[in-house]
Amino acid sequence: MGWEFGPDWMELTQECLLDIFSRLSLEERWTGPMFVCKTWMNGCQDPSLNLVFDLETNFRSLPGSVSCWWSPEFGDKIDSVLRSVVDWSQGGLKEVRVRHCTDSSISYVAQRCPNLEVLSVKYCPKVTDDSMLKIALMCPKLKELDISFSYKISCVCVDMLGKSCKNIQTFKRNLIDPAEVTRSVPSNYLEDPSLFLIYGNIDAYVIGKHMDQLKHLELRFSTLSDNGLAQLCEGCLNLEYLDLFGCSKLTSDGATDSISKLKHLKEIKKPNFPAFII
Repeated sequence: MGWEFGPDWMELTQECLLDIFSRLSLEERWTGPMFVCKTWMNGCQDPSLNLVFDLETNFRSLPGSVSCWWSPEFGDKIDSVLRSVVDWSQGGLKEVRVRHCTDSSISYVAQRCPNLEVLSVKYCPKVTDDSMLKIALMCPKLKELDISFSYKISCVCVDMLGKSCKNIQTFKRNLIDPAEVTRSVPSNYLEDPSLFLIYGNIDAYVIGKHMDQLKHLELRFSTLSDNGLAQLCEGCLNLEYLDLFGCSKLTSDGATDSISKLKHLKEIKKPNFPAFII
């Protein structure tokens, strides 16, 4: 009996390859087809497959915080991968969800991806105002921004983002639960936590002043007070979702009074209370 051969995958057209690769996850493409041959590697690098760079799912799938994530070497690797995706997208990159990157790669994104719509840089101690101000000035189409747990991004930068990116509808500025700091991050992550105590009300003020289009806002463990929340709610009347869990400086009466002005609000998480539907 002679040998029976299946289809020659090496002879698939570019269109067929892209259709197949588009059904694979980012991790599946990077650990499989890219190492088969040059043709397949080129296919994985097609701009149409590199419009979204999302590592958040991978980070969430691992229990706790892995110590190596906080090393400079790991940050360099994340930067390198992100810059590669930016190049492959040929400026078309629209979504970036990453952790532990640095100013280097975020500046690269800002300079080459004017159509960026989603940016999440959670747990990025090496991302500062330097790169985020570039995002504010060069990525005006931004719709969703998550800078949670990235303490080197100041209220000055939040102000500029609000002024320049008028399409932002989702903004997340969650802080780490003080009770969890020593268990979830290295001891040197927050070099001077006291410096952040003044930011709560300033953030609330600039958000209320410049982000009136917001629909989703998260400020977990913020230090904003009743006055700060009042200013925020007066400016963000289109809010549908508001997370204030852990905001210990708010009072029940003050929060209730401010929140009552949000006629479009559908869900809220109050300090130390479970979510409830309005």
